[in-house]
Amino acid sequence: MRPWNDRPIVDCREPLQPLPPPLLRLQPHPYVEAGAPYGPGSDPFRLRSGVIKRLLMAQQLLQQQQPDLQLAIFDAWRPIAVQRYMVAYAIGEECERRGLNQGDPAQAAAVEAVVDDVGRFWAPPSSDPTMPPPHSTGAAVDLTLASCNPDQPLDMGGAIDAIGEISHPDHYGDAAKQRPESEQAVWHQRRELLQQVMFAAGFEQHPNEWWHFSHGDQLWAWRSGAERAFYAGAPSSSDTA
Repeated sequence: MRPWNDRPIVDCREPLQPLPPPLLRLQPHPYVEAGAPYGPGSDPFRLRSGVIKRLLMAQQLLQQQQPDLQLAIFDAWRPIAVQRYMVAYAIGEECERRGLNQGDPAQAAAVEAVVDDVGRFWAPPSSDPTMPPPHSTGAAVDLTLASCNPDQPLDMGGAIDAIGEISHPDHYGDAAKQRPESEQAVWHQRRELLQQVMFAAGFEQHPNEWWHFSHGDQLWAWRSGAERAFYAGAPSSSDTA
């Protein structure tokens, strides 16, 4: 259970909609490439209609400050089956990175530490309607900043989905204060710019992830102080491709 799962949900029943052309999609989609089971014809680049409107607002705010920049969408709607697959995939990838064998009983404690670390970033694939994973609601989006010409993601000082402190939104804050001309300061400024325009458009940020923002789900309600969320898990019937 996450700290935001105590927020009740009264779903407003907005549909999932494809991201419009003004929003850059980072393709090929990373989880489709990893073999995640979206199903034939299923488009992961979709969100609730109200969330898309706020994303467009955030992009407009960004380009008022930096006309040569745009938002770049890494991931959006994610059904429970994909969440389940990607949690296991992330655990396997992190075990491999640390040189661990998941099937070795002698390494069980180290593997369990990986499971805990991954769990700080990946929500459990819960089928309980009172605690849906944020991305399953169509209210959460993983994104970054990119240049407009060419369409090239900026270096934010850490990859999306990286497991560890490097992913925390303010990871480079102290380095930026101590060395304002450093590369770390540039990364911090870019993360702050992304935060600024997303916050101004009504989004809230995952406390551990510089790339994850949402509006209307339980995490948003918890961070914003709202009494309830208004996006529940988006049903498969909303998956209209």
